[in-house]
This record gives sequence, C-alpha cells and structure tokens, in this order.
Amino acid sequence: MLNYQLVSPNGAIQTSKEDLVDQWKTHQSAILWVDCHYDSISEASALLEEFNIHPLAIEDALRTRHPPKIEFFDEQLFILYRGIANINGPLDFTHQQIGLFVAEKFIISLHPKHSPGITKTLEQLADLKHITPLKIALKIMRNASSLYLENILAFETQLSDLEDDLHQKGSDLLLGQLTLYKSKLLKLIRGFNYHTAISKGLLNEGDEYDFLNYEQHMHTINDLNDRFDRLATLSQMHYDICCDLVEGYLSISAHQLNETMRVLTVITAIFVPLGFLAGLYGMNFEYIPELKYRYGYFVLLGAMGFISCALLFFFKRNRWL
Repeated sequence: MLNYQLVSPNGAIQTSKEDLVDQWKTHQSAILWVDCHYDSISEASALLEEFNIHPLAIEDALRTRHPPKIEFFDEQLFILYRGIANINGPLDFTHQQIGLFVAEKFIISLHPKHSPGITKTLEQLADLKHITPLKIALKIMRNASSLYLENILAFETQLSDLEDDLHQKGSDLLLGQLTLYKSKLLKLIRGFNYHTAISKGLLNEGDEYDFLNYEQHMHTINDLNDRFDRLATLSQMHYDICCDLVEGYLSISAHQLNETMRVLTVITAIFVPLGFLAGLYGMNFEYIPELKYRYGYFVLLGAMGFISCALLFFFKRNRWL
C-alpha cells in the first residue's frame, strides 16, 4: 500500500493514497513523502527504482534480515532502522526493518508491516514546521524510540517488584522470568547500539552532504543521539540488574544447600561410629569380648551416647553447627 504526502513550499500538505508523483515533479520545490507498506518485494523494488535509489541500498532494504545501518550516497541518504510492528508485553516487541531513503526533495519509508512510529509521524506531520525529508526521517526514528522508551521505563517498575518477590519468596519460576528478560534485554542492547551508530554517523558525516541541510537539523540529530544513548544505557542497566538478581538468587540457593549438606554431614559423622559399634556387636561370632557381660548392653549404649555428645561438642566448638 502506498501513501503519498505532498508538502508545498508554503507548508500546505496534500494527503492521498493516489499517485502525487506527477504533481511533485512539476513543483520541484515541494517535498514528497512516499510511505510504502509493501506486500511483495517486487512492488517495493519497482517503487525504489522509479526514484533512482542505489541498487545496493535496494538490496539491503529488501533483505529478510540485515543489521541497522546508515549509508551516504552522493545525493541520497539510506537508513535501515529496526522499527516496531507490535508491542506484545514488557520488553516483548515484534520488530521489522524500516528503510528510509532521504534525498533533498523526497523521502521514502519502506516497511513490510504496520509501523506505529510512522503512523504517529503521519498524524503529527501537519504540526511540523519547516518540513524537510531529513526532518521526517528523524521524526520517524524519534517516535519509534519513544515507544521503546515508554516500554522500558514501565519495565523498571516491574523489575523492582520482581526483585522484591525474589528476596521474599524466591522460586524457579521467578528465576525463569529473569532469565527471559535477560535474553530480551540483550537483543535490545544490540539493536540500540546499532541505532546509536546511525545517529553518530549523522553527527559525524552529515555536514559533508549539502542535500541534508545539516545545520538546520543539528539539534534534532543531537536529541536523537541522546535518546538512543539513553535507551542503550537503560537497557544495559536493567540487564546488569537482572544478572545481579540471578547471581544473587543462585548464590543464596547454593548457600542454603551448603547449610543443609553441612547439617546432614554432621548427622552422618555422628552415626558412623554408632553404626560401627552396632555392626561390630551384631556379628554372629561366639566369642566376642563383653558378650556375656551382664551390663554390656548398657555399657554399649553409654559408650554410644558419650561418642555422640563428644562429637556434638567438637562440632559446636569448631562452629560447624
């Protein structure tokens, strides 16, 4: 599905799902935004070829999986962004690749699924001032990052509650949740590091390309870079907290197991000599010392009790109990 937005020099916006390309070509001072929610690769490829997009950029944008990246061409900027298709729960995103092709007078956004960030940008387009293709691209990425940020900040409260539950009533179920969150956070950290590389690329190289009007967008690029940095930092912080909680729970569990094993070891150490004596006098030999002794039974019980008390005293003295 193609959605066209034509921004005239005076700021008026024409919105249509029909082709406004011919009208844009007759007014080269106008800005055209083509949003392509494509169903087939051939459809998307034909659109990009119509706008003379570099073949390598087309190939990267239409690949099933490709890391986010930024690439500068002579008259075009290509950004491959990992956007959101759906939010399913805490740290649970359905991702999609969003290709942004930015030139001096047009921008093409390419995505295979519904994009909340692009939808929000379309709704805000009329409120933007001094609209340029790069400003639209930055706005799309900023809106997408806002969705990430809202979810991660909400997860912070959930993580705090999970930490309290783990200390009060730790269980393997909570440990499994923490391990799952660690995995999700690690994936987010990788994605945000790529996104930070995109914003830093704009900061470091954007001023070399006149068609981007870098000076006009410098503060917006800085703001986007700060936001990506914050997302990466927050994700790393939550990941470290999850790691600490997992390690803490495992350490406490190991300590409790060691305490149990120490008690069982002490009990075993006490009953080993008692079992030896019981086994010794339980043997079926006719001639055993003290076998015929009238008080032998009580002497043996006394010896067993003395050995038990002596061992208990020894263990307590050495703080093994």
